[in-house]
Amino acid sequence: MYRQTGGTYEADSGPGFPTGSPNWPDLRTILVRVFVLGIDPGLTRCGYCVVDAPDPGTRGSARALALGVITTSKDDEVHLRLSELQHELRALLAEFRPSVLAVERVLFQVNVRTAMSVGQASGIAMVEAVNAGCDVVQYSPNEVKSAVAGWGGADKAQVQQMVQTLLGLPKPPHPADAADAAALALCHAAMAPMRDATRRATGATAPRGVTA
Repeated sequence: MYRQTGGTYEADSGPGFPTGSPNWPDLRTILVRVFVLGIDPGLTRCGYCVVDAPDPGTRGSARALALGVITTSKDDEVHLRLSELQHELRALLAEFRPSVLAVERVLFQVNVRTAMSVGQASGIAMVEAVNAGCDVVQYSPNEVKSAVAGWGGADKAQVQQMVQTLLGLPKPPHPADAADAAALALCHAAMAPMRDATRRATGATAPRGVTA
């Protein structure tokens, strides 16, 4: 179950399963679940989503533990806004302790000011994640759309609908920044097995830090 408070979906614990119930989830399944933090970087609105992603070899579906946006006021100085964003991201990382941060790769934008603010927000998110012990992976918009919606030309509404379906949300997530962050987390959950298989096949060791 999810409730929306101030633009943020929060997971309700629900009724759960009593101890000894035949429906109690297998402990091995719990141990292999991975928390992925998706971030759609921005200074005015920074979308975030923490996804509980099950191991591909186990039963279960991804679910959102937190979903929403971090906002800063355009009236404040940039350094104060960056500090506020850093504080909120640090708190998010401390609360949910994700294993991986999935962030949108910053590509060329016509609006220089927007590109700068997106790059600043992305940099803060990656640094805070690395300092918190997370791996960091970056995906292009087309990679995210292909993984979540099935094709790289999907529009915002289609991405929102697929995020709703994949996470079992009661309605499409809004604003779009939150949906994009969820799509990033879901993209990593889908792409990680292939990355791991390629790494095993080539004998490469798992990288620490930022991976493009």
